[in-house]
Amino acid sequence: MFTGIVEELGEVTAVENLGDASRFRLRGPVVTDGAKHGDSIAVNGVCLTVVEHEGDEFTADVMAETLNRSSLGALAVGSRVNLERPTAVGARLGGHIVQGHVDGTGTVLERRPSENWEIVKVSLPAELARYVVEKGSVTVDGISLTVVEAGPDHFTVSLIPTTLALTTLGLKQPGDPVNLEVDIVAKYVERLLATTRQGAGK
Repeated sequence: MFTGIVEELGEVTAVENLGDASRFRLRGPVVTDGAKHGDSIAVNGVCLTVVEHEGDEFTADVMAETLNRSSLGALAVGSRVNLERPTAVGARLGGHIVQGHVDGTGTVLERRPSENWEIVKVSLPAELARYVVEKGSVTVDGISLTVVEAGPDHFTVSLIPTTLALTTLGLKQPGDPVNLEVDIVAKYVERLLATTRQGAGK
């Protein structure tokens, strides 16, 4: 489990095409500290497994399913990525519950800078719109954010200077893809309500 609090802005140092998968090598001095084979690290919100670890770099294999359902397929050497290790049991939950299971992708539609923050508008797949609500939580490229406005096909978030400086959202431009993970609590509530209604109809 992750919290959506990005630990560092890493970098893709190599990409190897494996046919039906890709192997990424990524640099991240913070998240590789003490890392070992089999550990999990979230890369732009996608939970990946460490295959190899050497120095301040690690490699991870990404299957075709993940490449197709996330924006990781667009990464190239030099791409910057958000990195986060799983939260430890008993640690503070600074963001919200994030699984690292991407629900879909959106596109940065607009950036509106202000004096002390910036509003970013992101497209929202129709099948995810019901899970995104005003003042609710959403994960964008692995970053736990609060929704400012929730529309039928988009949402907006307000970014403070720290988020702009320390994550990929400070670099993304209109047209760039982002990974989206909606609040897992909303999905469970929906499923429970559906089960209750089915039971009541018997």
